[in-house]
Amino acid sequence: MKLFVGADHGGYYLKEKIEAYLAKRGYDVEDVGDRELDPNDDFPQFAQMAATKVLGEEEKTDPRAILICTGGQGMAMAANRFRGIRAAVIWDSFEAKECRNDNNSNVLCLPARVVDNEDEAWKDIIDTWIATPFAGAVRYQRRNNELDMF
Repeated sequence: MKLFVGADHGGYYLKEKIEAYLAKRGYDVEDVGDRELDPNDDFPQFAQMAATKVLGEEEKTDPRAILICTGGQGMAMAANRFRGIRAAVIWDSFEAKECRNDNNSNVLCLPARVVDNEDEAWKDIIDTWIATPFAGAVRYQRRNNELDMF
């Protein structure tokens, strides 16, 4: 599985931790930026980079992206502008499982201000999101297809 990881200044330090964590676990990780802390950067450019990379790898091995900003919502809104992207803001492992199982989420958006804490809750969220397969129920497939109709 190819994982693209990106963050603006609000998620930069958490992105660095996540990249190291994923690399240590043997995942193929590509950093889509920002590559240095820049308080003036803008989240849409990193969401766009990740979304286009995920869509460009679709025919391969279940590519996904993890995007981080202060609240997660900006990244999700920007990524979801691309047909075929199903970005979800996730703050716990229950939501991580649900968005993969039901919605086949291919972009995980993390709110750094919520999950970047001492107990490293983000590890459980990421592990759950990666490990959970899409259930593939007909109703889930139909709903996901409907997302791309607009």
